[in-house]
Amino acid sequence: MGKTVLITGASSGIGKAAALYFQEKGWSVIATMRTPEKEEELTILDRVLVEKLDVTDQDSINKAVCAGIESFGRIDVLVNNAGYGAYGPLEAFPRENIVRQFNTNVIGLLDVTRAILPYFRKQKSGIVVNISSIGGKMTFPLGALYHGTKFAVEGISEALNYELEQIGCKVKIVEPGAIATDFGGRSFDFQNDETIAEYQEIIGKLMKSFETVFNRHSEPIVVARVIYDAVTDGTNRLRYAAGEDAVELLGSRKKLDDDSFIGGIKAQFGL
Repeated sequence: MGKTVLITGASSGIGKAAALYFQEKGWSVIATMRTPEKEEELTILDRVLVEKLDVTDQDSINKAVCAGIESFGRIDVLVNNAGYGAYGPLEAFPRENIVRQFNTNVIGLLDVTRAILPYFRKQKSGIVVNISSIGGKMTFPLGALYHGTKFAVEGISEALNYELEQIGCKVKIVEPGAIATDFGGRSFDFQNDETIAEYQEIIGKLMKSFETVFNRHSEPIVVARVIYDAVTDGTNRLRYAAGEDAVELLGSRKKLDDDSFIGGIKAQFGL
C-alpha cells in the first residue's frame, strides 16, 4: 500500500506545490482547503482527494481526516501548512484580528494535529510536519503577532517531538525564507492607525525596504522538496531550512548575539 499525506492550506503556494510534488512522487494526497469548490488543478489528478478543511472549524477538521482515511486507508504524514501573516503596530490591531492570527497559525495547527494523533498512535507510525518560518527563529519590525505565532510553532513542535516518540512518530519543522506566494496578498493582514503618528516613520521605512530586503524569493516548489526530503530521509532531524536566504539568515541568527543581529536588521530597514 502506498503512503498518504494530508496537507492543510493546499489551495495555493507552498501547500499546493507540496500536494503536486507528493502526488508526482507516487503518494496519495489529501489536499485540504477552505474552498475546495474553487480548486481545478488538483481535482483531476489520480490519488488526490480534495477536501474542505478550515483549521478554525473543528468539525471540518474531523470530517477531512475521516474522509482521507476512508479513501486511502491510512494517513502517514500530516503537513500543517495553513496560515497567514499579520503585520503592523500592535496598537493598531483590533482584538478579533489578534485572536484570528493565533487561532489560525497556532490553535488550528494544534487542533488538526490532535485530530490525527489517535490514528498515528493506532498505527504506531506517522510524521507531523509543521511549516514554521525563518520568522520562528528571528523577527522583523512590526511582526509581533506573526512572529509570536511562529515562535509558538517552534516550541510546540520541539516539545511535541518528545511525546510522539512514545508512539513511534516524529515531528519535523520546515523553516522557509521569503517565498514567491500570495503571502503579501490574501495571506497578509496589515493594520495601521494613521492617527498614531509615532509609528508612521517605521511603517514607511518598512514598506519602502520590504522589496529590497526580501528580493531573494524562492519558488514554492523549493519548500515542497524540503518537506518531501524531511519525511523521507529516515532521520530524527528536527529542523529544515528552506531557501538560500533561510539558510543564510538562520545561520547568522545562530552565530550572532542579540545586539549584533538586531542591529543588522535595523540597518537593513534603515531604522
